[in-house]
Amino acid sequence: MPIHSFRPLTPSGRFTSLNMEEGLSKERPQRALTTNKHKSGGRNVYGRVTTRHRGGGHKQLYRIIDFKRSVLDMPAKVQAIEYDPNRSANIALISYTNGEKTYIIAPKGLKPGTMIFASNKATTNDFNVGNNFPLAIIPPSTRVHCVELVPGRGAKIARGAGTSLELVAIEGLVATLKMPSGELRRVHANCRATIGEVGNGDHNQQSLGKAGRKRWLGIRPTVRGMAMNPVDHPNGGGQGKSKGGGGRQHLVSPWGQLAKGFVTRRRSKQSNSQIITHHNGRKPRGQK
Repeated sequence: MPIHSFRPLTPSGRFTSLNMEEGLSKERPQRALTTNKHKSGGRNVYGRVTTRHRGGGHKQLYRIIDFKRSVLDMPAKVQAIEYDPNRSANIALISYTNGEKTYIIAPKGLKPGTMIFASNKATTNDFNVGNNFPLAIIPPSTRVHCVELVPGRGAKIARGAGTSLELVAIEGLVATLKMPSGELRRVHANCRATIGEVGNGDHNQQSLGKAGRKRWLGIRPTVRGMAMNPVDHPNGGGQGKSKGGGGRQHLVSPWGQLAKGFVTRRRSKQSNSQIITHHNGRKPRGQK
C-alpha cells in the first residue's frame, strides 16, 4: 500500500500517514529537463499579497513536462518513475530511440522498461497505457488523461493524480468527454490524449501529521474568519461561536465575496458553448 502509517513514537507520528509510492527512482532529476522555479509568495509585481497563505517552503526545481507529445511514430522506453514536487502526480522519464529524453505525466500501471509511443494512426492492439493519439481514432468508452483543449497547444485537462476522462462519443470533428465532475464537454476530435488514468491516486489519502510539514510545502497558516475580530473579518466577533458576529449573515471572504453557493464561473465565458451538461446535471443557459 502506498499510504504508510508510522508508530506513534512522536506526537506528529501518531497522526502521520504519508503517500510512499513504491518503485520511485531515488536518482536526481535530469539536469537538462529542469529549470529554476521563482516563488512569488503570493505577491504580484507591486509586492501586494494577491493570494493569501502562500510563502516559505522548500526550494524546488521545475521539471519540464512534454505535454504535447510531438515526437510521433518513434518508440520510447520508460526509464524511471520519479517524484515531482510541483504536482500531485508522479512523472515518467522516457528515452526515445534517437536518444532524446523527456518527462511525461506517469499513468497508472506504467512500469520502467515499458515501450510507449505517440502517433496519428493506430491498430486495435496499440491502445495501451501511456500511448498518445488524437481523440478521433481512440475507441469510445476509453479512459484517457492529459487531453488537449485546443489541438497542438498541449494537454490541459486531467493532469492531477488519479484523474481521468471518459471518451463518450465521436461525431465528425467533435469529441464528447465526460469530466471527473460529471460534466459533459465538447472538444475538437484532433485534440491529443493519452490512454489510461493518472497514477498516484492515493495522493489525497495522506495525513501530513504536523503543521511543519505543511510549511515545507509553502503553505502558510489559515485562520477562520469566525475566529477573528469584527475589524478583521465580516464574519468575526460574537459571543462565543456564531455564524458571523452574532448575526446570521452569509459566510464571506474578508472582502465580502460569498463563500458558499455562489457561482464563480462567468456566464459570458466563451467556452461555455462547448459544455453539454454541467456537473450538477443542468443544461447551459439557452439549451433545452
